[in-house]
Formats: sequence, C-alpha cells, structure tokens
Amino acid sequence: MPRVKAAQAGRQSSAKRHLAEQFAVGEIITDMAKKEWKVGLPIGQGGFGCIYLADMNSSESVGSDAPCVVKVEPSDNGPLFTELKFYQRAAKPEQIQKWIRTRKLKYLGVPKYWGSGLHDKNGKSYRFMIMDRFGSDLQKIYEANAKRFSRKTVLQLSLRILDILEYIHEHEYVHGDIKASNLLLNYKNPDQVYLVDYGLAYRYCPEGVHKEYKEDPKRCHDGTIEFTSIDAHNGPHQDVVIWKYLVIA
Repeated sequence: MPRVKAAQAGRQSSAKRHLAEQFAVGEIITDMAKKEWKVGLPIGQGGFGCIYLADMNSSESVGSDAPCVVKVEPSDNGPLFTELKFYQRAAKPEQIQKWIRTRKLKYLGVPKYWGSGLHDKNGKSYRFMIMDRFGSDLQKIYEANAKRFSRKTVLQLSLRILDILEYIHEHEYVHGDIKASNLLLNYKNPDQVYLVDYGLAYRYCPEGVHKEYKEDPKRCHDGTIEFTSIDAHNGPHQDVVIWKYLVIA
C-alpha cells in the first residue's frame, strides 16, 4: 500500500538523522559574520531540531519579547541545511526590502535571515540559523475558529501568498510545502502572514538556467500529502497547484 511504503520510507529517512541536544539558556553562539547571539528559552521542537528565542549578545538575558529565534540541528542533518541555502540566497533583509520598494508592497511574507553558523557542544557540531520570530500559525487559528474563515479572509490570505510565491519563484526557488501550519502571523502585527519552513525548498532555476525535469520517485511526494502537487518539483507551477488545493480546502 502506498501509505505503508511512505511511512516506511519516512522511518528509514528519520533513522539516518540525529536529534539535537538541548542548548542552555544564556549560551552564546557566534555566526559566520562573527556576530554573537544569546540563546533564550526553547519555544519549539521538531523531529530533529529545536527552536529557541534569541537576541544579540549583551549583558541582559534573552527576554520573552525577543525579536528573533534560532533554529538548531545536528550539522549532518539535511533539512536545516536546505532551508539555510534558501535564506542565504534569497532572504537577506536588504533583498526583501528592495522587493517591497520596487513592488510597492506594504510588506512581504518571507522571513528575514539574520545569520547562521556552526556551534560545537560536548564534542558534537550543530548548525544554527537566526531568523525572525513569529506568532501563531493559521492551522491553529482555523481550528480555534470552528474550522471556518470568512471569504474576505481567504481572499486576503490568497493574495498575500501569491506575493510570496512571486518573490521566491523570481529568486529561483520552489517552496514545495505550502500549508496552514507553515503560514505564521507576524509576532507584533497579526495582520501580516509569513510562509515559513523551507526545508523542502528546491532551486529549480540556478543561475537563470532552468533545470531539466527528471522524475525522481524518491521526491515526488515530498511535502504534505493532502496538498502536494501531482508533479512535485517540476518547476514553480507546483507551488501554485498546492496553493489552489489550500484555498479550496
């Protein structure tokens, strides 16, 4: 059965990855630009990594209102490395601000990349990335609202997601996993929505040269099965297909 095979494949893939060790509150990490960051309380944990509050290093402890988070994974894991490459190439603050100005947008729902590096702890190497902090995700809000959004809300969200897709496609990437739980509200302005989790992002057009499509059975159902495109990773239109499924759902 396909579901059984998918589950088995997931378990086999998971077995190859390692879990992240807990970082101590107040631990100092240094990014590639030699900027120091201080780790705060943990606020989330995935299958292989952890997310902590973070702020620039100072004599003060990291407060509950910290503007950034740090994502941490063992350095030999793949998802954060993939996500990091997207952020380094396409999500620097100056790139996003330039796009907002030229497109005359109020904002763009792509998280900003603030730094990254490797950190050694107890003889092990960990990869980390500093990014904006966000609030709740749309899936939680949808469920708390009796699984209903108004038509106006759906239309507004759809337009903001299209703004995001235009940006990442113009920067040679496909997201590949658009869903409500990956759409987060701005921590300080809940009227703004951001698309997060670029661990499955795919660079379809490196240096302006479109990759020749080659079917890859190992990747054809990466992402969330309810929304994934039937021809996932065959160019940017797959994100639009997923977007349509999401709006209809």
